[in-house]
Amino acid sequence: MQTEHLEARASASLLLHPRVGIVVPKYRQTIVRRNLVKRRLRELARIRLLPHLGRVDLLLRAKPPAYGSTFDQLASEVDAIARWVPTVTPRE
Repeated sequence: MQTEHLEARASASLLLHPRVGIVVPKYRQTIVRRNLVKRRLRELARIRLLPHLGRVDLLLRAKPPAYGSTFDQLASEVDAIARWVPTVTPRE
């Protein structure tokens, strides 16, 4: 799934718990801005994705516009991804 600021890929997992990976490429940005995007995505994954996912491996990848996005913009896109994941992977 792709949103304006994020790209997501999901697959069923053999583990009993969900896993979320976060990738934030450099895109010629400073390390401070890159770390800010990573921290925001980690927090959103912790509070909005992990409690609701089943046995899923999910990869979130930031696109270049993510560097200019607000926390609320990323939150709405993570919510959309959370609604999308159960449609592509079985929930147990």
